Amino acid sequence: MLSRARALITTGHPVEMLAITALTAALAAQAAPRGMVPVLTAPAMLAGLLSIGWSNDALDAPRDAAAGRTDKPVVTGAISVRAVWIAAFAALLAALAMSLAIGVVTAIILAVIVGASWAYNLGLKSTLADVLIAVLVFGLLPVYAASTLPGRPVPAWYAIAGAALLGAGGHFVIALPDLAADWATGVNGLAQQVAARWGVGTMRGVVLALLLSPSVLLLLASSRPWVALAGLGAAVPLALIAARGTGRVSLWAVVGIGAVDAVVFGVGGCPLI
Repeated sequence: MLSRARALITTGHPVEMLAITALTAALAAQAAPRGMVPVLTAPAMLAGLLSIGWSNDALDAPRDAAAGRTDKPVVTGAISVRAVWIAAFAALLAALAMSLAIGVVTAIILAVIVGASWAYNLGLKSTLADVLIAVLVFGLLPVYAASTLPGRPVPAWYAIAGAALLGAGGHFVIALPDLAADWATGVNGLAQQVAARWGVGTMRGVVLALLLSPSVLLLLASSRPWVALAGLGAAVPLALIAARGTGRVSLWAVVGIGAVDAVVFGVGGCPLI
């Protein structure tokens, strides 16, 4: 039972999902009066993200098996595809219920985030719309955070744009180590096409530009530019690590950039609202 539970957790992409949840909750807390946000803000987001991760691995099981992805529990048989689907739908229902308890607007925003991500999993990942999904989903994260606050304020433009650019960069980073497997199994989204037409080096350059753009936006918007400049300085080596595309290390580097940007939001004179 324990090994099956561990397999289910692994299938949900916990590192990415916990990081996104934590950063979204941190943004909401930074902007909330007295730092208090609805208790369901983070759990609702996490449940929605887990449903995305589980549906992704359930749908990708045949492709991952063909590519020999022994790091995937559904490929090794540690957990069945049916069990993963059950978890995905249960998490989806839980996410919608919790977000609706916060408010209708919050529920709608989370439904768009999760729905777009499921559409990506169901086939848009193989089209040029793949990166647009990342832009939409991550761009809505500050909107989701703000929707949980009294009055549902609109987040600052640089928060939405920065999150969208970070999401696009993260999408390219995730694609880097899987390029060969993606080409072999027919996944031919924008990230794969950039690498195929202009080379992996160009793709890495795109990653650097996308990941550093949020820090540049914060520098332009900050009332404490020295803090934002320090944030940009910290983001540069992390972006270089991420652009190498070495799997888990690169992913952690993207998470690190998100954390740095969140700190700049908090103390760098770049309020969410």
